[in-house]
Amino acid sequence: MEEAKSSRRYSLGPPWIFKGRALYQLHLVKADTVRALVPKDLRLVEAFGYTLGGMFLAHYEDSPAGAFDELVTIAGIVWNPPTSCAWASRVLVSSHEACQHGRKDVGLPSHYASFSKRIDAIETATEVKQRSFLNFLGLDRKNDNKQKFVKIEIMDTVTVSSAALCNISIPMTGSETNKSWMGPHIRMSLPSFSGNTDDNPHLLKYSCQISCSIRAVEPAKITATDSLKMSCGNECQIDDESSSTLASVDSSNSKNVQLNSSTENEERQRSISVLLSKPILALEFNHMTMQVDAPHIVIHKPSKMR
Repeated sequence: MEEAKSSRRYSLGPPWIFKGRALYQLHLVKADTVRALVPKDLRLVEAFGYTLGGMFLAHYEDSPAGAFDELVTIAGIVWNPPTSCAWASRVLVSSHEACQHGRKDVGLPSHYASFSKRIDAIETATEVKQRSFLNFLGLDRKNDNKQKFVKIEIMDTVTVSSAALCNISIPMTGSETNKSWMGPHIRMSLPSFSGNTDDNPHLLKYSCQISCSIRAVEPAKITATDSLKMSCGNECQIDDESSSTLASVDSSNSKNVQLNSSTENEERQRSISVLLSKPILALEFNHMTMQVDAPHIVIHKPSKMR
């Protein structure tokens, strides 16, 4: 019954309304790492060899597809005169219906994934020092105020199998229990390009109109758990030779399937690189209402600069 209700809500057409909370995190990403993720005829906005990428991690309590989780990997900012917009290299959602909607209606590189969540309490270095000092004074105390984190493990579905993509550890800020100040309430627009996919080969542009309470928070810590990852630390960069080596393909598949799998693995690995890049700002969106307008085809003007 709920699935049928969700389908009817999508069939009503745009604008599509999503309600929940999100973490919008901006990263400094090496331009050489993500250039292959951006259409060749679009110019990557960069400075000193870096572009501005990151992630949008959301939990929607209400949407045309019901409740689900979403992780959008933002490869960088691209320029198509007279505007510049974010380019999403990979979108992971925990709803099959939302996945199909993203692919067919919005032109996003959407994939189905599972999001496993738990709360961990971790003693920080500062707490260890404080406890040691109190012990020295003979004033022991219980460890009941450890820093708590929401840990999310994301399993990315690839062809017929699933593989652990990454772990995201988010410091709990108190807003989870609605007991802390959540920042000023604002309205803003996040324009994005999409398309250039098998389902939507045209270059598309759409906007997300967001109304929410916003505040700066401590960035989430992201670690790769995928078996395809490389030991590359925070500044992960993958060259073509490594990407080709990482592609794992069943030898019984046809040549076309092998090429598609290789491309898929390269894009997936480069998206991991974006997530592992250095965060510079994290914003928490609470009481969020997001309106997604229907995309429209952009008359592309090729850039002479690359």
